[in-house]
Amino acid sequence: MRPEDLELLVTREMPFGKHKGTLIADLPGTYLNWFAREGFPRGEIGRLLALMQKLDHNGLRPLLNPLRKSPQ
Repeated sequence: MRPEDLELLVTREMPFGKHKGTLIADLPGTYLNWFAREGFPRGEIGRLLALMQKLDHNGLRPLLNPLRKSPQ
């Protein structure tokens, strides 16, 4: 994991599929677990999905809250 990946989780949107447009940090755990079972896509998006699945599985989602942009 790279430290900047944590910021990407709260800024990068899912580019395809059922949850297209949803921030990766906001994807449901069931969806992330499906990828863990079926296989993560290649490249950056797969790396970010795998990281988010690990955070979610270990109950660490709240660690991302300070990284979220506050509404202007």
